[in-house]
Amino acid sequence: MTNDLKDNLFILIKSLTKSEKRQFTLYVGRMDSNENSKFLNLFQLLDKMNRYDEKVILDKGIVTKQQLSNLKAHLYKQILVSLRMNPILKNIRIQIREQLDFATILYQKGLYKQSLKILEKSKILANKHQEKYVAYDIVELEKIIESQYITRSLSNRTETLVAESERLRLQNNLTTKLSNLSLKLYERLIKAGYAKSDQEYREITQFFYENLPKFDYDKLGFREKLWYYKAHVWYSFLTQDFLSTYRYASKWVKMFDKEPAMINIHPVFYLKGNNYLMESLVLIKYPSKFNETIEQMVYWTKHNNFPKNDNLKALTFQFYYSNKLNFHFLEGNFEKGLILIPEIKKGIKHYSNQIDPHHIMMFYYKIACIYFGSEDYENCILFLDKIISNKSLKMREDLLCFSRVLNIFAHYEAGFDYHLETHLRETYKFLIKMNDLHEVQKAMIRFVKGLGEIYPHELKTAFKSLYNELKEYENDPYERRSFLYLDILSWLESKIKNVPIASIIREKASNINRKERSSISPYS
Repeated sequence: MTNDLKDNLFILIKSLTKSEKRQFTLYVGRMDSNENSKFLNLFQLLDKMNRYDEKVILDKGIVTKQQLSNLKAHLYKQILVSLRMNPILKNIRIQIREQLDFATILYQKGLYKQSLKILEKSKILANKHQEKYVAYDIVELEKIIESQYITRSLSNRTETLVAESERLRLQNNLTTKLSNLSLKLYERLIKAGYAKSDQEYREITQFFYENLPKFDYDKLGFREKLWYYKAHVWYSFLTQDFLSTYRYASKWVKMFDKEPAMINIHPVFYLKGNNYLMESLVLIKYPSKFNETIEQMVYWTKHNNFPKNDNLKALTFQFYYSNKLNFHFLEGNFEKGLILIPEIKKGIKHYSNQIDPHHIMMFYYKIACIYFGSEDYENCILFLDKIISNKSLKMREDLLCFSRVLNIFAHYEAGFDYHLETHLRETYKFLIKMNDLHEVQKAMIRFVKGLGEIYPHELKTAFKSLYNELKEYENDPYERRSFLYLDILSWLESKIKNVPIASIIREKASNINRKERSSISPYS
């Protein structure tokens, strides 16, 4: 195997910090194996490599080809064991699980009292931090011990355990149903994007309410509310009810504001809540609230108590820069957007193992939009090509569609007329295949197709005609999604007025900023 991206062991070793590598070396030193052990030699060799190459390993004579697979598996396991011992990586869930493991060992040795003592402390900790799945496992072990070793401390011990078990079972069952609903809605958004018709809207709405479990809202815990809000956020995204998205994302983040200790316990949930809130604020055009939200998120991620690990660093990078691009586009500050691009490219490379290909393509589309707004059409085409030419990626159908549409207009603006006919034909076929040929796309393709027959002095009239045609669809619930991905109306205005597109968008943004937004309440 020569491709480092396909070797999990190599990727794991390259993800380790200097401190984690030092800890692993010390960990190995405490084992029966000595420093000349085969797997430690393999670790040191892989650490020095810039790319995975099996031939180099075999040439070093550390191990035979037949032994390599087993040795790699052993090394992989030992690194994970070492990492598990790292206090920095021990979140509350790992700590509680560790105590449950200790209690299980004591139980197997017949030391029931000692086991129960650890379980009781662990259960209190689990309930305090809303770790109800592990709390259920703890109670189940307590029940097993009770069936063998009758405790005399409580006369109603059995009834207490049974009641605890049933309460946790019901709570976990509710959480599972809400998380399943949320995941299915998210999958639909990733695959197809926003609802494109009344039929899709009805299908999504029916699915949502049929799968939304019944419960008493006042009895929901922190964790259950998180999943409840998340399901509503995805549903409102899918149905383009962005005001509802804002309200539920606001409730989500407000929960953490009221209980800051939960940020340290559920940092991923905290980051995602802020991400959805910022996305919704851009969609409802609420810039002042956006700035407040991103500043608050940055404050907490830099706080000493905020957990530090690669996953959280990658998510922070992704959410911060993705939303900053959205915001700069909203305000027409393409110059600021351009400044971010080198940082984003560097971050994408650094977190290539943590950020999935779909979200990388999302970055590319947003970067392409920034270049388009900056009138740098060649770079716009370059990043769009990264999306269009990626045949193996299954990403949002609507983003694939609008990447192609934007590509046509970028080619037109760049003066690459000789490519236009090919792109028009390919885009038309693609939109039909995706069943995404709506009125806005049809009008734009007709316009570009007819450009060759329009004299230069007739261009402004043609732009006005297309503008008037598209303007009618601006508030259409299923056509307006086109304008979320590609601000074609601002582009047309720039052509009509003969000014940069950035000027048009900035003017619109300044009008937004002058409006009073106090009427928007997360609780209304």
